[in-house]
Amino acid sequence: MVLTRQPRSLVSTDDSFPTLQLFLLAICRVAEPIALTSIFPYSWVMVKDFHMANGSDASFYAGILISTFSLAEAMTGMFWGSLSDRVGRKPVLLCGCFGTMLSLLLVGLAPNFWVALVGRALGGALNGNIGVIQTMVGELVKRPEHEPRAYAIMPFVWSIGTIIGPAIGGLLARPSEGYPSLFPAEGLFGRFPYLLPNLVCSVLLLLSIIGGWLFLQETHPEMQYSDDRIHLFFEHTSAEQPLLATSGATANAGVDLRAESYGTFNQVSIHEDENWDVLADGTSLAWKKSQKPNAFTWRVTMLVIALAIFTYHSMTYDHLLPIFLQDENTRSPGHHSLLDIPGGVGLSTQTVGMIMSTDGIIALIIQSLIFPALASWLGVWRLFVIVTILHPIAYFMVPFIALLPQNMIFIGIYACMLVRNILSIIDYPVLLILIKQASPSDSVLGKINGLAASAGAASRTIAPPIAGFLYSTGAELGCTALAWWGSSLVALLGAVQLWFIQRKRNSSVAVAPAVPCHYAPILEQPSSDIVHIIVTDFDAETDAARADVGVASVSQ
Repeated sequence: MVLTRQPRSLVSTDDSFPTLQLFLLAICRVAEPIALTSIFPYSWVMVKDFHMANGSDASFYAGILISTFSLAEAMTGMFWGSLSDRVGRKPVLLCGCFGTMLSLLLVGLAPNFWVALVGRALGGALNGNIGVIQTMVGELVKRPEHEPRAYAIMPFVWSIGTIIGPAIGGLLARPSEGYPSLFPAEGLFGRFPYLLPNLVCSVLLLLSIIGGWLFLQETHPEMQYSDDRIHLFFEHTSAEQPLLATSGATANAGVDLRAESYGTFNQVSIHEDENWDVLADGTSLAWKKSQKPNAFTWRVTMLVIALAIFTYHSMTYDHLLPIFLQDENTRSPGHHSLLDIPGGVGLSTQTVGMIMSTDGIIALIIQSLIFPALASWLGVWRLFVIVTILHPIAYFMVPFIALLPQNMIFIGIYACMLVRNILSIIDYPVLLILIKQASPSDSVLGKINGLAASAGAASRTIAPPIAGFLYSTGAELGCTALAWWGSSLVALLGAVQLWFIQRKRNSSVAVAPAVPCHYAPILEQPSSDIVHIIVTDFDAETDAARADVGVASVSQ
């Protein structure tokens, strides 16, 4: 890999807001969610065309196809982050875009399931852009007051990508059936019915590669100045930002817990009261200050588990929805049992693509308007409790869409998506805020970020295959609602887990909306500083603890 460095004259030395560089970075970023989500509308139909096992197993294999990307990306994320420390951020970013483009072409030209699977795995393995882009944003911004606005750009760009991606996949898959006059069945796109959407996404990625190669600056602090530092390739330097980003399901962009946007494009500020630990005689507990903070406290661990549970059931929704909407409704008119749901809704791939794009628009509105208003009205903790308790309903209600009359189906679909998006789009940033609040110190935030990222990656990997297996089993039993109610059960476990999460008091959170909102005014007044003084009696236990710290200090 060629080391890309910028001459001093090209590196910005002022501290103004880096609009141009962030715009170029956003172009590279938006291509990724487009490529990632374009396969969702047609993955199930694609697997059926590959004739894997029997038709009822298609949802299981589609789940494997989707989760392979996340698994490979999680396994190689730290490698690409470490490599970016050695060769620079820019070459790793461009390599990730190229790897995704290669993956798309391989999937589009795949003659069978296994070639498509290799293509998805290759795309995930060669793509380490989530953590690298987050790091580049932090290195581009010179002034702290610019950080909230800068960190909010990438989640916004991700949301735009999740709107465009499903539309491309749904409208352009099987073009010889949708547009026979333009794409004859005996032509290239007739023989490879899923090449066109992947080709369009590849062109977008190619444009981002060209733009990034020509105009994007290297942001690594050690690689901006001169051309006589080739030895940096063999040396390891560490970035300030964690290189493994935390992310939820498809609708959620990767995010560093140190970013003040918490996966949204709103400005979030956390204020915590100060605690002073003193002895009864007024002296400070110096030995307590010298203790190394424990990163994985009970509260941190429980919140990370909550994030893993949320990511799991949210990812199952993203996987099951297009399958359920396309699956044929084979319910007999003479049956009226609520458990008699043998299939889905029976919509076309093009219609499902547009529905999923609309789903992205709904998520965009909720994130920009509804989330800040509810956070200001209820507070972060109450909001977290409410959405966690209500989440099982979002999954339980979906299969009943198949029972609606034909003229009510789209109303039912959009009603279900609205409920789910309100709960899901709010739950993700709230969880990240609570995890940040639970961190005992900023010095261990990188470890906590890594644990949360690993937990989310594990959930994203196992969720689609399990949900697909349950859907296949339900189809054989004549009740595809089994998969949805399985996700509802997992969400219910998340609600039960609330009993084991300790609420952190003496702290407050303010969420400033991305656009002016009458119901969530931006408060400029700083929070009052409150100090809690904790007085501890000097006893033998305290003396022993001080002695232990002293012994540890001597041994070092």
